[in-house]
Amino acid sequence: MDESHIVMAVEFFSAALPVLYGILVVIYGLSFFKPASRTSSVRSPFLIGVLLLHLVYLALRVLAYDHPPITNVFEVMTLMAAAITTAYMYIEWRTATSSTGVFILLLAFAFQTVSSIFIRSTVKIPDYLHSLVLGFHVSSALLGYTAISLSAVYGLLYLLLYHEIKSTRFGVIYNRLPNLETLEIMSHKAEVFGFASLTVAISIGLLWLPRVFKDFSYFDPKLVGTIGIWILYAVGLGARRTFGLQGRKMMVLSLIAFGCVFLSMTVINLFLSGFHSFH
Repeated sequence: MDESHIVMAVEFFSAALPVLYGILVVIYGLSFFKPASRTSSVRSPFLIGVLLLHLVYLALRVLAYDHPPITNVFEVMTLMAAAITTAYMYIEWRTATSSTGVFILLLAFAFQTVSSIFIRSTVKIPDYLHSLVLGFHVSSALLGYTAISLSAVYGLLYLLLYHEIKSTRFGVIYNRLPNLETLEIMSHKAEVFGFASLTVAISIGLLWLPRVFKDFSYFDPKLVGTIGIWILYAVGLGARRTFGLQGRKMMVLSLIAFGCVFLSMTVINLFLSGFHSFH
């Protein structure tokens, strides 16, 4: 396949992915509101198919433009959509629960739609942005933060359902959501997945970045912030295992931890808009 054919394939996938994600959201929506519908049997296979096609699209973009899709916000958006879908698919696989899929995959649909509409390849980029290692580093970090965010979402759903049960108001939330135990497991699985992904991202950063950047600093705000977040979740996961923390208290702590993550990364990005302070 020559370069022109690869570019055509990239454009085709870019147009097709929002449609496929839209169909995926409809399938999961029908399964959520009408559990007895026939869409339940095709739900998970279609999810796997869409994610595989998305990964093919990302690979084709790398081949077509000779850099991972991390050079502008709309390239990062398609990575975010893939990260959301990957993290959700892992959680669904580990818990055998799909009733929250419509809400999570709606985010992936939104990110991919905006990306497909506005994405353009950056013509002139620094040499380091051509590195596939850097692409893997950024992808791992995005996957980690995405999974941590999903953990917080499931923690919030847990608290909403807990409040409904305590107030004896059994509405739509009670009828459609998984039970409290399952939501807690989903939150925990997402947290572990996010922690593992951040571990990979940090390891690549500490090993690769010093070799590429002469002005590399271990006190770079984004690096320090990510390591701080990693330590925070390492302590939380360790406390859960050591002291047997669970239930509502664990979900509250999970949301507090995510609040710290959101606040710290917001502050860092306000004062550091680039890749790292040393690039």
